Amino acid sequence: MRKYNAKNEVQKVTCNMCGKELKIENGIVKEGVFGSEYLWNYFSDKDGEIYSFDLCEECYDKLVKQFKIRPEIKETTELI
Repeated sequence: MRKYNAKNEVQKVTCNMCGKELKIENGIVKEGVFGSEYLWNYFSDKDGEIYSFDLCEECYDKLVKQFKIRPEIKETTELI
């Protein structure tokens, strides 16, 4: 879960799964975080609702280990 200041800079990021507060310096998250935002659409019970959450790297790894089919992983040479 992200909190922003009046200048719309990231002020706080908390893992939605374990509650860990992630390290922030000058509005930049300084450790691994998986952020997701999803707009549910037709044919779901959540039609029109937007869900967003953040996971620390440790909780992300725990979640992915439960998948029956592992996520596809691609390498990149440029990091933004």
